[in-house]
Amino acid sequence: MSTLTRARCRARAHPFALDAALAAGVLVCMVAGSFVEPHGPEGVRWGLRTPDPLSLVLMALGATALVFRRRAPRTVLALAGGVSVAESVTGDPRAPVAMCAVIALYTVASTTDRPTTWRIGLLTMTVLTGAAMAVGPLPWYAQENLAIFAWTGIGATAGDAVRSRRAFVQAIRERAERAERTREEEARRRVAEERLRIARDLHDVVAHHIALVNVQAGVAAHVMDKRPDQAKEALAHVREASRSALGELRATVGLLRQSGDPEAPTEPAPGLDRLDELAGTFRSAGLRVEVARGDEGADLPAAVDLAAYRIIQEALTNVQKHAGTDARAEVSVVRVGPHIEITVLDDGTGEDLDHTPGGGHGLLGMRERVTALRGTLTTGPRYGGGFRVHAILPVEPRTSAAQDNSP
Repeated sequence: MSTLTRARCRARAHPFALDAALAAGVLVCMVAGSFVEPHGPEGVRWGLRTPDPLSLVLMALGATALVFRRRAPRTVLALAGGVSVAESVTGDPRAPVAMCAVIALYTVASTTDRPTTWRIGLLTMTVLTGAAMAVGPLPWYAQENLAIFAWTGIGATAGDAVRSRRAFVQAIRERAERAERTREEEARRRVAEERLRIARDLHDVVAHHIALVNVQAGVAAHVMDKRPDQAKEALAHVREASRSALGELRATVGLLRQSGDPEAPTEPAPGLDRLDELAGTFRSAGLRVEVARGDEGADLPAAVDLAAYRIIQEALTNVQKHAGTDARAEVSVVRVGPHIEITVLDDGTGEDLDHTPGGGHGLLGMRERVTALRGTLTTGPRYGGGFRVHAILPVEPRTSAAQDNSP
């Protein structure tokens, strides 16, 4: 820290002491100036003179008032202005008592707004200069009278400039602090969104594969003694489902690695191109699944493709867990203009635990995925039994679609 910076810090910490030192300096300058004689019998000349006792008293009063210039700037200006007017009227030769009024006017201008500065500054200049010209012992055109007008104007202008610079620096500081807070909030928001996205992926992967493993393990335990071949087939499905779950978990957790960690898996995220494989895993678990597609050749954005796959996966997992053993599911994927519509229906009659409030995170995760893409999701029981999941996801950006529809 430089010497100037340390001095500024100490001055901010002890403003009263700084004002007292300033008042003492102004008093010394006024007293020294009162000993100078600018006029003589033969015209302008410089010499020494003895100041009047009244001038010394007025100088002391004006300097003392400056000690309190930060606490009551307008009161100090009024007192310093009154002292200066008294000196202008009675002093002959005149002492530089107006210096304290200039300092007080500078303080007022640096602590108030510009319109107020203009009003107070013009009033001070008019009163001091007018009193000196009208009532003072010198001719109205004397240079001392013009000097009072000039110095009061300089004090008001300098104070306004200091106030403007202080406000400018404060605005820059506030803007920098606001930008820093915005960056921190944006970073926290992105972290929260990424954490939520990873949580959704983990829920979808674990719920899907664990449900399949649970069903196949139950089948294997049921037929182990009587039909060992079927039990072996069920255990093979368990093994395949667990391997697939590990692979997807490894890919998801790999997103959390740092740059210096071992290389993360590079397997692409699943999409609708693996829909038949997904339906096959549910069929192998005993769920009858029919797939109808009307989106052949559609090139979907990666986020939409992943969301569509996860919605179907979660919907079929809910059917597997809650729709009953004889349930049948229908999956429909259709491209309709700038949107892709996904529908999953079932005719189950089992207790629908996940579709009740607080029953699970499946529907919540689906809704979050759809909302993040600015789509719509409709879920609810079907008339006559079963459940329906219907999602509409935008494939094209809204701006592009609006441009295509414009004439």
